[in-house]
Amino acid sequence: MRPRILLTLVGGLLLACLAMPSVQAGAGTADLPAPDGPVMLTVGGDITRTNVGDEARFDRAMLEALPARTIVTSTPWHPESTRFEGPLAEAILRAVGAEGRRVRVTALNGFEAMIPVSDFERYDVILAMQRNGTPMPIRDFGPLFVLYPFDAHPELVTEAIRFRSVWQVSRIEVY
Repeated sequence: MRPRILLTLVGGLLLACLAMPSVQAGAGTADLPAPDGPVMLTVGGDITRTNVGDEARFDRAMLEALPARTIVTSTPWHPESTRFEGPLAEAILRAVGAEGRRVRVTALNGFEAMIPVSDFERYDVILAMQRNGTPMPIRDFGPLFVLYPFDAHPELVTEAIRFRSVWQVSRIEVY
């Protein structure tokens, strides 16, 4: 009876490992599908999964397909509690096989901020695409806004985090 239990356990572990994308052969190096719609975000730098040259480009549908969160919070620019929705920044980095420990986030107007990847992991930072259920236009922090959960973590209400909360995001470079 013991060999059968051992075989069952080993077989189950093997199946579980095969189902995990991170251990499948080539999961970290497979290319991403090409975007069908207008590109909203370009990711470059120390990444292993691309879809255009050495970059990963995402349209709205691709971003919406990633693991996402809803954060209800006030911000230094929105004093009232507001509902923001978008993909987890960490999910975007996983999708491109990011291997760096920091990112440079660039806005449409050229503004840049360096953000440690540990922020994304610790605080479930999102790239907000919607505010109160409506896509965010460029004139209102869109199309993408690096959003920290300010109300859930009062320690985030600092000048450093405000500086990292880039809006009108167009590019992420991984280092």
